Amino acid sequence: MTNTLTLTPTDHAQLLEALIPIVRRAGEVVMRIYEGAFDVQTKADQSPVTQADQQAEDLITHALQALAPDIPVVGEEAASAGLVTEGASRFWLVDPLDGTKEFINRNNEFTVNIALVENGRAVLGVVLAPALGELYAGGIQTGSFMEADGQRQRIVCCKAPAAGLRVVASRSHGDAAALAAFLAGHKVSEVVNSGSSLKLCLLAKGFADVYPRLGRTMEWDIAAGHAVLSGSGGIVEGLDGSPFLYNKPGFENPHFVAWGLR
Repeated sequence: MTNTLTLTPTDHAQLLEALIPIVRRAGEVVMRIYEGAFDVQTKADQSPVTQADQQAEDLITHALQALAPDIPVVGEEAASAGLVTEGASRFWLVDPLDGTKEFINRNNEFTVNIALVENGRAVLGVVLAPALGELYAGGIQTGSFMEADGQRQRIVCCKAPAAGLRVVASRSHGDAAALAAFLAGHKVSEVVNSGSSLKLCLLAKGFADVYPRLGRTMEWDIAAGHAVLSGSGGIVEGLDGSPFLYNKPGFENPHFVAWGLR
């Protein structure tokens, strides 16, 4: 497999299955650290980082390089250290520990994420919430599924109930005023707070209808969840309805909104 070849739906399905054991091994590393004592440091952008972030990224990076040597890997920690560049038409996008604040606070809502980006789109992704025992996987050519308690089941988005939108908001990075302004004029039945890329997975499995993100995020924060959501029938778009693309300068995202079925 080379980085210039067009990948078929069968290729995507095979890659998806190959990613699952990689993510699960990374999840084991994360959980060993989570269940003990760990140090918290602060990166240049003032975000927290633990040894779980780096150890999980190292494992994932080496495994992806062995799986597909011609596909470059962009990991959060390597990018934060200035060790990756933009420009590839196909690359892996890795967040080894999304929801570091949830990890530090020990509320279990953190995830391990791997996505495949092709021509600016997140086409394939796996999201593991190791403390919750939940794994989400899928993409635009494969559909999406969830694994929990040893069972695998297909997941799909649902239309908003007549009672109103079920809104999911960030647990640690919320802007209540901005969220209220966005929702003005919409009928809302409930607002649920959640951490990490689990917010996108709640839409993907039909437990929520909309996730407005009105604060700073990076591409690796959402790419895997975006792919899972796309595979279950949902979308992520700019606040103006524009397509949401990856491989932007600095890998920084604009504000966006994710939807289930509309």
